[in-house]
Amino acid sequence: MIQDYSAYTPDDQAVWKLLFERQMERLPGRASQAYMDGIVATGFPNARIPNFEEDLNPRLRPLTGWRVVAVPGLIGNREFFELMADRQFPATTWLRTREQLDYLPEPDMFHDTFGHVPVLTNSHFCDFLAALSRIALAHVDNEEAIQMIAQLYWYTVEFGLIQENSSLGRKGLRIYGGGILSSPGETIYALESDVPQRIPYKVETLLQTPYVIDRFQERYFVIDSYEQLYHSVPEIEAKLEELLAVNS
Repeated sequence: MIQDYSAYTPDDQAVWKLLFERQMERLPGRASQAYMDGIVATGFPNARIPNFEEDLNPRLRPLTGWRVVAVPGLIGNREFFELMADRQFPATTWLRTREQLDYLPEPDMFHDTFGHVPVLTNSHFCDFLAALSRIALAHVDNEEAIQMIAQLYWYTVEFGLIQENSSLGRKGLRIYGGGILSSPGETIYALESDVPQRIPYKVETLLQTPYVIDRFQERYFVIDSYEQLYHSVPEIEAKLEELLAVNS
């Protein structure tokens, strides 16, 4: 599939600009520095929908070897993990409407690209994502294993927080999960609300913690660094095998 850029209407472009500008007002000081640096490194255009092949991939591939590929929407587990194991990030090409600015039932292009692509400039995060996808492919026909991997993916790639201590001297809790970064309400809630739990990253716990999809999260898991995430890959593989053996 290709991104048919000519199909986007002037209203689509206006919706993108509105979404982009609204989030960029909220994210400084809340988003991970790796994300903010990635916005610049990938050259995200603020006033128009990004063209995958002309805007994003020429900048992204030289940095980490990843590229964005167009998909029609939600795709099957095997195709999803095959793409990411090959360092190709699947992104849908449809964009929400004005009536869906704050909520939609499945990810759209703003979530897939604005939420995720900037962090794909971080090599440790990218290596984690590719390695996790290879683990998933080894268990792709095992529903229980895929559910556990999906839970870990959800609480890291989609809704992860990081305790950041950057070389620029800024220290504090920040967002790196794309599901938060693309949501104006959850951007504030994840960091500033007293309601959710914020729990240190622990592989075994994430593999066994269900998530919710129709409201803000009840808990977030906090990594210390992207290196920690990548170096946890052997533990993910071992704990997954251990839990599967116990449950068999």
